Amino acid sequence: MSKKQRQMALGAMMYFPAGEHISSWRHPESDAAGLMDFNYYKHIAQTAERGKFDMFFYADELYVWDRFESGVAQSNSIRPEPFTLLSALAAVTSRIGLAATVSTTYNEPYHIARKLATLDHLSGGRAGWNIVTSQTDEEARNFGLEQHPQHKDRYGRAREFVDVTQGLWDSWDDDALLFDKARGNFADPSKLHTLHHKSANFAVRGPLNVSRPPQGYPVLIQAGASEAGKELAAASAEVVFAPGSAFGPFGTVEDGKALYDDIKDRMAKYGRSRDDLKILPGVLPIIGRTEEEAKERLDAVNELTPERLGLDLLSHYLGRDISNYPLDEPLPYVPQLEGFNQSKSNLTRILQLLEREALTIRQLYKRVNSRGIAGTPTQIADQLEAWFLAGAADGFNVMFPHLPGGLDDFVDLVVPELQRRGLYRLDYTGATLRDHLGLKRPESRYANVQSQTKR
Repeated sequence: MSKKQRQMALGAMMYFPAGEHISSWRHPESDAAGLMDFNYYKHIAQTAERGKFDMFFYADELYVWDRFESGVAQSNSIRPEPFTLLSALAAVTSRIGLAATVSTTYNEPYHIARKLATLDHLSGGRAGWNIVTSQTDEEARNFGLEQHPQHKDRYGRAREFVDVTQGLWDSWDDDALLFDKARGNFADPSKLHTLHHKSANFAVRGPLNVSRPPQGYPVLIQAGASEAGKELAAASAEVVFAPGSAFGPFGTVEDGKALYDDIKDRMAKYGRSRDDLKILPGVLPIIGRTEEEAKERLDAVNELTPERLGLDLLSHYLGRDISNYPLDEPLPYVPQLEGFNQSKSNLTRILQLLEREALTIRQLYKRVNSRGIAGTPTQIADQLEAWFLAGAADGFNVMFPHLPGGLDDFVDLVVPELQRRGLYRLDYTGATLRDHLGLKRPESRYANVQSQTKR
């Protein structure tokens, strides 16, 4: 019997509600006015489900980007709250996973354990959590701080946050609820566990007042590619949304494979198999029915961002205002990762880009803002297949230049091509997000203790 062909996983990502591109709201085909309309999100989630995507992934932030005037005047900072949105989408979808960004820096474990467990129950086991530590001082100032906590402190807190949250999800054994009306027994007290966690970061007694999630734990997702981020991923993540190695069309397969192997090679020391983690690089496809049409569409997307906004976005990534430097000359300094307290992944990609090419500031901000790969459906499928078969990806986190049309194009034009090649499912074969991703359901931390006690 021949071995079953390996198939890729796909996530449908929404970063800005109108699309991945910072100026997506300006695209002629975007529904810029629908950003707080549930029907807009319903169409997107149902289209992704029609395309048999593993999950709809909703990225979130906890601030308005008002560091620069252009952030308010020219880009979109409006977005609905994720748990409210995903709970509503659970009612109008039946198979697709529903994942969202939730910060471990500006939340508490009990809140998040309860919300995610509830979403997992209401969706029939389709919840996922993108674990982030947040990035900016703007977020800190919405939660009683003047400055964002230091990078190493955020990641230390994040690892403990995840452990506490999982402990709360284990509060009730899977068979703890009896519902024995005749005897009046609602639950078996011996199958309830109180966490009693106490540290410098958290004091959480427990137990959780929501029963154990259908998936055991909602799927844990992580996106950081710093050293601390890769260690967190190797220790506890089940999906990594890997960034490209550099801004621009996808980086190289070799770079992708290097990051893939780097993260997966760290897993053994945490007692984990490489198959326990799926790595999904981000890809922004701009699709045309011909090469010429694809290039025209890419050029149109790249022209959407005003120069002021493009420069301010680059300044944001660098953590330093560079708008007064001559635009047609290189950066007059070399950015340093050491001590940098925003997204080290973004800064690393900028440094990689500068090492490979001699770019002026004008060229750099345009490259930073141009991250799409343009091509026909066949050409897009070729690139995805190359990364997948080379062992640089387990699938892809697909982003869109504008919504909902960019997703419609991918589902109608690229998905059938991937299916024709046998690289992608023809239909769902399971009901939960773990089923889709081929991830095992985790046992409760108390399961081995109980089995030893019974002996």
